[in-house]
Amino acid sequence: MHAVATHQYQTLQVSVTENILTITLNRPHKKNAMNLEMMHELIKVATQVSMDKKLRAVIINGTENTFCAGIDLGDLNQPKNQAYAFWELIKPCQSLFQRVCLVWRDVPVPAISVLKGHCLGAGLQLALACDVRISHPDCKLSIMEAKWGLVPDMGLTQSALGVVRADVLKELAMSARIIDGECAKQLGLVSHCSNAPLEHAQILAAEFAERSPDAVLASKRVINAMYQQSAMTLYQEKMWQVKLMLGRNRKLALKKAKQSATTFVKRQFR
Repeated sequence: MHAVATHQYQTLQVSVTENILTITLNRPHKKNAMNLEMMHELIKVATQVSMDKKLRAVIINGTENTFCAGIDLGDLNQPKNQAYAFWELIKPCQSLFQRVCLVWRDVPVPAISVLKGHCLGAGLQLALACDVRISHPDCKLSIMEAKWGLVPDMGLTQSALGVVRADVLKELAMSARIIDGECAKQLGLVSHCSNAPLEHAQILAAEFAERSPDAVLASKRVINAMYQQSAMTLYQEKMWQVKLMLGRNRKLALKKAKQSATTFVKRQFR
């Protein structure tokens, strides 16, 4: 019995079949948007995965035919949670928001994300931190943060390196454009496009499980080492997010999301 599958979670469904762990984001009433509880639970599962030497792969899925619609702003905007989030941004080490994504680069088994419905903002940053992304052609994907006057700050500077060309990443991040799975495949944002992405992921995980687990781990480690970034890039994510949150145009971005005629004031930062 795998200990990771015996624990009861508030925001996740977790099961193990033939030493392959499937994690299902389970907040269907919010399109699986991440709240703080889900972030803590995902990190807890990842810690257990690292300790369980029998596991051979991880599949991250979403319930109700959607992956993740981003951060749950209703949860994050509660005063207590706002204070907690601000502390996470100013503390010297990785923030909770960065760790919940980047932890999947660290687990000693392949991590595969299954993208359906919506994969927006935090959802896309979580997917990018996985080793392989398999998307349904109709899935809607976006680096959404610019729409809200923010910058991607969940480890994108680490997870997207070597996955997406810099010009493509800039265009998507600056525009907050929503694209479908087929376009994402053409741009290199996802690994595979499939009408049955979960089944595709299960076949791929089983293929990985046929190989030496140590060889699979070594492949993950040495290839990740090709694209290691300085921790300074994560600091830049957090620094810019704090500046934007305190800036004048952040409130205007929120207003513009509801009233398209809203105009921004001149650029505040250099």
